[in-house]
Amino acid sequence: MIPEFSKSLARTSGLAQVASQCWRMGTEKGHQLPGLSSLWGPAVKVLESGPLLLLILSLGLARAQETLEDVPVQPGFDAQKVEGRWLTVQLAASHAPLAAPDDPLRLALHSIWSRGEDVELVLFWTGEGVCQGLNVTVHPTGLLGQYQSAFKGGGTILLHFVSTDYSHLILYVRFQDDGEVTSLWALLARRMLEDPQWLGQYLAYVSKFHLQEGPVFNLDDQCPPPEASVGATP
Repeated sequence: MIPEFSKSLARTSGLAQVASQCWRMGTEKGHQLPGLSSLWGPAVKVLESGPLLLLILSLGLARAQETLEDVPVQPGFDAQKVEGRWLTVQLAASHAPLAAPDDPLRLALHSIWSRGEDVELVLFWTGEGVCQGLNVTVHPTGLLGQYQSAFKGGGTILLHFVSTDYSHLILYVRFQDDGEVTSLWALLARRMLEDPQWLGQYLAYVSKFHLQEGPVFNLDDQCPPPEASVGATP
């Protein structure tokens, strides 16, 4: 599976550049993925281009077809109410996923927390039975419900909390670097149940932007609690 993963990576140099910027946000503060070399040996040079590369590849991100004006934000959004554990119910991207659902490399959102005015995403990545944590912090843009981080070498990651009743959440994530734009949409919920109303709202965006489904990973039973995660904060 690893050679095929590497071949897919070689065909996605634009995505690798985006992920490399994300990785530098963490390494500037001295954080590394623990034990990565021992897990995958020769493949580590490919994977160390960025932990968020696992997310990008596993969800099959491509160039975004929407503009930011097309992406709404929840009126009156309250970051404190969105805190806590979230399960991924649906994922979609602008083209077919590059990684199959049974690939060993996975990265999934675990929870969301407010840190003052900032928002922190707690992610977990797995491979060969090992699970580690990764914290990514984004900062307010000045517009309610929108957060971003700027990369040292240029480029940004932008989050929109599109719609939420704080039991369900539609999240939009946009990566941009050197003119290359990638994006994903996620339907999250506190419990692993598909509410018809929220699923319908989410699928309306999938249809509007001609998105395709990506593999869904939830790593709750395989990973340590968030407080044991290894931070890689931008």
